[in-house]
Amino acid sequence: MSNGPLTIGIDIGGTKIAGAVIAPDGQIVASERITTPAASTDAIIAATAELVTTLKGAADGQIVGVGVACAAFVDSRRGYVWFAPNLPWRDLHLGPLLEDRLDLPVIIENDANAAAWGEYRFGAGRDVDDMVLFTVGTGVGGGCIVDDRLLHGAFGIGGELGHIVIDPGGPRCGCGNKGCLEVYASGNALARNARELVASQSPMGEALREACGGDPDALRGHDVTRLAEAGDLAATELLEDLGTRLGQGIASVCAVLDPRLIVIGGGVAAAGDLLIGPARTSFSKHLTGRGHRPSPELVAAMLGNDAGMVGAGALAHERVAGG
Repeated sequence: MSNGPLTIGIDIGGTKIAGAVIAPDGQIVASERITTPAASTDAIIAATAELVTTLKGAADGQIVGVGVACAAFVDSRRGYVWFAPNLPWRDLHLGPLLEDRLDLPVIIENDANAAAWGEYRFGAGRDVDDMVLFTVGTGVGGGCIVDDRLLHGAFGIGGELGHIVIDPGGPRCGCGNKGCLEVYASGNALARNARELVASQSPMGEALREACGGDPDALRGHDVTRLAEAGDLAATELLEDLGTRLGQGIASVCAVLDPRLIVIGGGVAAAGDLLIGPARTSFSKHLTGRGHRPSPELVAAMLGNDAGMVGAGALAHERVAGG
């Protein structure tokens, strides 16, 4: 039996929709996941509503609100989605549409912001007031906590840390600009660099070549991590390169926000110190005023893939129930 009202946290991605019943202390009471019907906005909304209904049936207590996290530019104050790169959403009043179906208050939030709030409330950042989360997955996302508040900006699009430019002459990013952090420090970047090494026929890439059967297009970021964990030098160096670029980006963000803590999450962060160690080293080399100022700590996220759901549920609880 849970103490206090419950919420439902939903994390809508390009391939799956994950949901959970969230207790006021951040514990997951029940969870489900379904495949995202990504081709249709109406189908995504219907599937999300059905998932919420299923979770309500599994809850042992009153559901007071729903928090929805999605990979999009979001104005959370209005429940409005400006744009979602991996879903057919443009200028969408997602919150009101879901509220009409669910008869419950609905909070809409960017997925990395929700994950940052989850880590801040119940994970690696629960003992600090100022924190930045970098999510290193297929791309690079971020969420910023400043003076106990989630940073949204004037239009709700604050905290897009993957799109700070670290090399204006670099490759084109999916956002349209050149040289974004995401181009250099994401899972896509890791796989791209590994494929280039395989295609080069360098003897350094022999283990990577074997992992993909000689087909560079078959290589994935998790293959690189697995080989690095097994001690392969080339795979280890690829993760070091990624961490080095990530550390540069972190230093740039710290020059603006001066957080107490940097949390690194996302799928690529499963590599642990193979990624975070080089990120710490690079960060210490690029931090403004290094040697003459306090420096934030860099740590791994604690909530894993649940951070978005937990954070979305916590935001719903706090905004709806005043928790």
